[in-house]
Amino acid sequence: QVRLVESGGGLVQNGGSLKLSCRASGTINGIERVGWYRRPPGKATEPVASLTSDGDIEYSESVKGRFTISGGTTWVAAGLQMDNLKPEDTAVYYCVAAFRKTGSYDYWGQGTQVTVSS
Repeated sequence: QVRLVESGGGLVQNGGSLKLSCRASGTINGIERVGWYRRPPGKATEPVASLTSDGDIEYSESVKGRFTISGGTTWVAAGLQMDNLKPEDTAVYYCVAAFRKTGSYDYWGQGTQVTVSS
């Protein structure tokens, strides 16, 4: 089992910045991909960014150029630097991890709320 715990969410003004962190524990050996998803109010959950053990990174078009995903001291401890935040970035953000480099994620965190005021 892998446990993921997010931190760093909060309230920020339009154009502001926040950094989310994800702490992974448990059987993390073999994790090949970590990432972030988000669920805006009243909408479906959507991917935000991903990072593989090979260093391959992907971003959704809506955050490209504004968000940066990074690994921690153990690479599975993924961070998400969010700059130039917009009200439409308001969502619950989830840290995710997988034992494969493609396909669905095996583990999800509980989520952290990010609210961007206009």
